[in-house]
Amino acid sequence: MNWESVKNFFTTAGVDLLRGLIIIVVGFFLVHWIVKVIERNEHKMKMEPTLRGFVKNLIRILLYLIVILTAVNTMGVPMTSIITLVGSAGVAVSLALQGALGNLVGGFILLLFKPIRAGEYVKIGDNEGTVKNIGTFYTELTTVDNRQINLPNGTLTNTAIVNYTREGTRRLDLVFTAGYECSMDEVYDILRKVVAGEKDLLADPAPTVNLTKCADNGLEFSVRVWVTTGNYWPVNFRLLENCRRALDEAGISSPYQQVDVHMK
Repeated sequence: MNWESVKNFFTTAGVDLLRGLIIIVVGFFLVHWIVKVIERNEHKMKMEPTLRGFVKNLIRILLYLIVILTAVNTMGVPMTSIITLVGSAGVAVSLALQGALGNLVGGFILLLFKPIRAGEYVKIGDNEGTVKNIGTFYTELTTVDNRQINLPNGTLTNTAIVNYTREGTRRLDLVFTAGYECSMDEVYDILRKVVAGEKDLLADPAPTVNLTKCADNGLEFSVRVWVTTGNYWPVNFRLLENCRRALDEAGISSPYQQVDVHMK
């Protein structure tokens, strides 16, 4: 190899290298500009805020990847080798991070199909609380006693989710027990008067008071009323206290389980 060949090689390689660097600089600038345009117009997208952020980051990563591959190809590196290398690395990374990738896909499914949204009160397995944030890998819940729970998104997509907020209304069920010696009509009258005095109940469906069980230790009466989701717990506590007080004032006590032992 003479000096002229070496000179031609470095001249060609240098030009290719320079072209590749120009593509990277210009490409990164264009990606940054495109992302800024998306950010300025993201309020027009009819998506959840978390989903908008997820899509924006995904677009940014894909655009950067396209710029880098284009630049490397311009520098003279064969695309076949690049694709083979990327494919092999992708398989290795997928095996090593299969749990994280499962959570990533789970997060995308949650954001796309929206079984839960931020601000909703849900029960997922043994955990329940208000959804604070649906992240890329984890969903954050805040419990009623202000504890933070982070649940993997991959688990959420394979677990039954009970959403207490989505419908906007809930049925409240309360059970009161009275002895067999009491007057059923009197119990009905007392419970219906207390229910009629509660202002935060929905008229449709109408409240009901029913005898639901003849148990071993007494009669069980069920009070079933409909309320808005936000009034569920306040109405629950008020009705529970007012009904119990009204029954006690009428001399109708709750029987308790007991065992009579006869000694011979």
